[in-house]
Amino acid sequence: MPLFANQEGQNTATWEPQAADSRLAHTAGADPSGVFTSDLSVSEYVLLGEAGFEPLGFVVGSSIYHVGLQVGRWNQNQELQVLTQAMYNARELAMARMRAEADHLGADGIVGVQLRMQMYAWGQGCLEFVATGTGVRHLSSQGAHRAPDGRAFTSDLSAQDFFRLLAAGAVPVAFVLGTCVYHIAHQSAIQALRQTGQNQEMLQFTQGVYEARELALSRMQAEASNARSTGIVGVTVDVKNHVWGEHATEFLATGTAIRRLSDEHRLPETSPRPTFTLGLDN
Repeated sequence: MPLFANQEGQNTATWEPQAADSRLAHTAGADPSGVFTSDLSVSEYVLLGEAGFEPLGFVVGSSIYHVGLQVGRWNQNQELQVLTQAMYNARELAMARMRAEADHLGADGIVGVQLRMQMYAWGQGCLEFVATGTGVRHLSSQGAHRAPDGRAFTSDLSAQDFFRLLAAGAVPVAFVLGTCVYHIAHQSAIQALRQTGQNQEMLQFTQGVYEARELALSRMQAEASNARSTGIVGVTVDVKNHVWGEHATEFLATGTAIRRLSDEHRLPETSPRPTFTLGLDN
């Protein structure tokens, strides 16, 4: 099966953007007299404060990636591994650069992570992968909320869900993902004719889609295990076609891996439990 290479526009995984240096240097995380920037709503900002965190700065990671081609046998179900690897590499570059900005600010974590793709008219066959979020820091604990590797955690949880997670005695570890680009075999003309006017399961399609989802989910689970988490919350599985037309579909599983905190870092009760009184009609 002939394969064609995938590559980023700069053709290096170690390239780090310098354009953000000035912006980061004047944010609250790097300069005590600087201002914080965030994509938080007002209510999210207030909730972060109640949880004992402060926003430091809006952090961004980006990678413009050329997605190569893959030739295979279109009469059978199969994963397109070259395309799968391309989608992994591009997202990992964007996520790593976003996390590097958070580390530069001294953040304990990143909340509200969004990972999106977009195309430009001048970049035929290229996709930009952009990871964004808000770097945050705990006001009192010294790094207790960071990921097990000592760096900033990443999470796509909203500030409301982040608050609830902390109240339950847990903390995010990493925004984890698993992907699989998969080709579902074409039907022959004879198969299509046989199925005309009949109610029946399309077993070949069911099997292919099932396998593709399982590959994406198992890879996401492996990422969470490698990050030394105890579980994943907020799991979603999206189906995307991107630039490949009808020949390939990407199955993308994402979620936030979490771990339990020690009791001293658990949020105190923030509100009393409701009480009820019952009365009888005279």
